[in-house]
Amino acid sequence: MSHHIIEVDRLRHVYPDGTEALRDISFSITHGESVAVIGANGAGKSTLLLHLNGHLSPSSGEIRIGHVPIDKATLPKVRRTVGMVFQDPDDQLFMPTVYEDVAFGPLNLGMSGEELERCVSGALQRVEAEHLARKAPYRLSTGEKKRVAIATVLSMTPDILVLDEPTNGLDPHARRQLITLLKEFHHSKIVTSHDLDMVLEVCERTIILNGGVVRADGPTVDIFRDDALLRECRLEKPLSMQGCPVCGGKGK
Repeated sequence: MSHHIIEVDRLRHVYPDGTEALRDISFSITHGESVAVIGANGAGKSTLLLHLNGHLSPSSGEIRIGHVPIDKATLPKVRRTVGMVFQDPDDQLFMPTVYEDVAFGPLNLGMSGEELERCVSGALQRVEAEHLARKAPYRLSTGEKKRVAIATVLSMTPDILVLDEPTNGLDPHARRQLITLLKEFHHSKIVTSHDLDMVLEVCERTIILNGGVVRADGPTVDIFRDDALLRECRLEKPLSMQGCPVCGGKGK
């Protein structure tokens, strides 16, 4: 399996209550790209992300990872290739200690002994959380939980990271730590977020969802310079691109 491409082809998803969350979504992402998926609440962002490693199944259409369609037979390989970091880290952390949470995936792949130790230590080191290894996850701060949740994904050595609202609930220091961390990863990254300044800094490409369809797809800076598009999709420019309300200075 080639791990370097995500292809979404005419994806449609209808929930059991009849809500059509995604309508004819198509795009592709190549190796090493950092792509943001943005939109107002209810645009379909989280629904889309949950399809990318098989947590949801399409009502119609197809998703291919490295040209291989996601189905029951390919799902185990897909989930090792596409690492999903959920919006709420409590959905991802369930073991008695941080170490055990990060080791859970590799253990299920058959790792043990020194190989397992190196894998877990390496993942925790990358997110600067080695000192948390023996702590219980419920005793961690929100920022610490976010970093550990990312480590649980990194321990599976994915080629693609999918992150749902990664800066949500973080204080400014923890947010800056996370942005620095994301910028250092050389994986392909797909990020959904209302934190548009983070999007501007981390993602060179942005896809806007509006009412379950792709409204725009292009370079992030160009997207954020299109005032009419942003208004139509109930979005605003990142604060760093807006004028200063005190001195009247212009943003980027």
